[in-house]
Amino acid sequence: MDPRLSFCIQTAFEAGRSTLALYQTGVAVDEKADSSPVTQADRNAEAIVRRLVAQSWPGEAILGEEEGGDKTSLDRWVVDPIDGTKSFVAGVPLFATLLSYEQGGKPIAAAVYFPALDEMFWASKGGGAFWNGRPIQVRQTNEISNATLLSGSYRSMRDHGRMAGYHKLADQAKVTRGWSDAYGHALVASGRADVMLDPVIAHWDISAPSLLVQEAGGVFMDFDGVETLGANAISVVPGLRQMVVEAFR
Repeated sequence: MDPRLSFCIQTAFEAGRSTLALYQTGVAVDEKADSSPVTQADRNAEAIVRRLVAQSWPGEAILGEEEGGDKTSLDRWVVDPIDGTKSFVAGVPLFATLLSYEQGGKPIAAAVYFPALDEMFWASKGGGAFWNGRPIQVRQTNEISNATLLSGSYRSMRDHGRMAGYHKLADQAKVTRGWSDAYGHALVASGRADVMLDPVIAHWDISAPSLLVQEAGGVFMDFDGVETLGANAISVVPGLRQMVVEAFR
């Protein structure tokens, strides 16, 4: 296994497991400048990642949600210590620790760990995607009437002008669900859902999940249909890509 991928897996596991000490304990919640929540578990997990990166890859750039870091380097580690802090605070197990290594501005190794579920996803560029050691592939869905459609916050969908497109898809989809965060992208990658809509995200939210979806044979794009890591994101099976793009035009 590539050493950077191995490091992603081991480090995401260690940092993710640390969050369980404060999970479902009524941990104090602070509000950041952007009004998003943060807990001591977020801070502790990111500190673990930064310490291990400094030990194993001294001098390399790192970007993290809680402590910031290098926003310009094309070669760097990217960490989201708890993706889904609102889930964590609510006692819902769909939160994850995300870690990736980017080369030339694109992730080449990534781990996505859900500590409360003890589910580990990982991927490497050209090496495929895995879920608890098993290779995964997206579903071969071509009809929206057979699809499972996932989305993030209803309020975010509304506030960012995505509701019309969402309804075009939701009215035809077989199943619709919310409260997903990174788990929604992991469900698409592992063939358990077909579309995941994320109307607003930060880079650390999607660096790792994007590689997971792509290596599982899926498409990771923005709401304009561009395969990029931007301010919003969609994971979709290839057979539904065009329909999803057209829904949001």
